[in-house]
Amino acid sequence: METAKAIVSVITPTYNCAGFIGQTIESVQAQDYPYWEMIIVDDCSTDQTKDIVARYCQADPRIRYYCLDHNSGAARARTEAMELAQGDYMAFLDSDDLWTPDKLSRQLAFMQKTGAAFSCTAYEQIEEDGRKNGKIIRALPRCNYNRLLLDCPVGNSTVMYDVKAMGKFEVPDIRKRNDDALWLQMLKKEPYIYGMTDVLMLYRLRSGSISSNKWKLVRYHWQLYREIEHLSVPRSLFHIGYWGFLKAFHLK
Repeated sequence: METAKAIVSVITPTYNCAGFIGQTIESVQAQDYPYWEMIIVDDCSTDQTKDIVARYCQADPRIRYYCLDHNSGAARARTEAMELAQGDYMAFLDSDDLWTPDKLSRQLAFMQKTGAAFSCTAYEQIEEDGRKNGKIIRALPRCNYNRLLLDCPVGNSTVMYDVKAMGKFEVPDIRKRNDDALWLQMLKKEPYIYGMTDVLMLYRLRSGSISSNKWKLVRYHWQLYREIEHLSVPRSLFHIGYWGFLKAFHLK
């Protein structure tokens, strides 16, 4: 399949993201690669998210909006979007993150040149107001299942994969770390996720989010390791301890 004709499905779950989702959509519209569809699945937002997205849908038929019948969490919203997607590739983009204009074209070229079915890129952090803070998170050249278990060195909004090669997946139903859980499922089918050195995504830091509260995240890590991946108690405790060590000393 030629790069110029491959359709990329952009998978975007959202919930109460009215303050940011317009910028996220515009970063997709600004892509220098035009062959994409954007599937936005709303987890029953109570703010103006629906109205804002509707304006973009009316102006650009490549953008499609759906709303869940009840609030169910990001995992179900992401799974629903993946089921609705019709593209040759899927790329993941959270509703407050941003892509650089060459994200899709460069990542597609990388995957087709190397034969990688599953890839991610480096990314840069931005503050809630959009200011860059100078921190860049590098992607590993390649990462397998066991390596990802350690500290998940993969930025969710950088991931792209070949649907024909890997098929579709159901996102494990946990409130947080469901992206990590998805990559682990995918790495049971594909041995590696390959990383690009290019910085192609801007990750927005949000105050007050569950991700910003490290103590709250511990139970989600436990749920991931024990209930979803069925690791032993000692191994689960090791991984939680390793993650806690990295966070405590700001090593990631």
